[in-house]
Amino acid sequence: MVSHSGLLTVMERAARKAGSKLRRDFGEVEHLQVSRKGPADFVSKADKQAEQTLVEELQKARPDWGFLLEEGGVIEGDPNKPRWIIDPLDGKTNFLHGIPHFAISIAVEEPLFGGKREVTSGLIYQPVTDESYWAEKNRGAWRHDQRLRVSARRDLADCLIATGIPFMGHGNMAEWTRIFGAVAPSVAGLRRFGAASLDLAHVASGRYDGFWESGLQPWDVAAGILMVREAGGFVSDFRGGDQMIDRKEVIAGNDATHSKLHKLVAGALR
Repeated sequence: MVSHSGLLTVMERAARKAGSKLRRDFGEVEHLQVSRKGPADFVSKADKQAEQTLVEELQKARPDWGFLLEEGGVIEGDPNKPRWIIDPLDGKTNFLHGIPHFAISIAVEEPLFGGKREVTSGLIYQPVTDESYWAEKNRGAWRHDQRLRVSARRDLADCLIATGIPFMGHGNMAEWTRIFGAVAPSVAGLRRFGAASLDLAHVASGRYDGFWESGLQPWDVAAGILMVREAGGFVSDFRGGDQMIDRKEVIAGNDATHSKLHKLVAGALR
């Protein structure tokens, strides 16, 4: 059994505690599909409760660390200490519709000199399948105790690529359509499963060969970016730079896939 750090043990314990409650809530959501009111209010409560559980558990272990939360915004901590970046329910729309594809994402971001910050640990937990993906800087990416590697496919014609699609009030439809027009004819298939954290975990594990999406928030991708890199993959923004969080855009894959996807995306946006 591979041993991960005490910090990851803390993260996993918190994720499993919040995850078991989400699993129970998900069973309830499936019943609520047929009610006239629908499950929206219930899901919003489940999301907030999951976040509260995570914050309480992580605060117990690291009381002076801050938080960047999807629901609760910023909770200030000691500026010289790391902070948590958390999405308590990535794939909320899936959850709402009774589709069993959602995850808890937890990342640790450490302060560096000069005001920069760096993600050094990440955990993505899928409560329905009980899959736990984790990565630590310079220690590789893992699913439970299995070492992960990005896919070895080098020809786009063989590649399965994941993405996110703009929808009402979210994303740039015209930009996405241009990129889609460039990528789709070149690849074996496209998938839109609705949880960016799991998309990146699946790139890290070689299930997907590549991924692109824009309009992403830090809590969507902080853990996943580290995971892909630790699995031997490449991650950049649409310009090929390192500003994924600031520019809210990500391209990921192995060296060849990333390079070819980047070329197609950049060409589409010229």
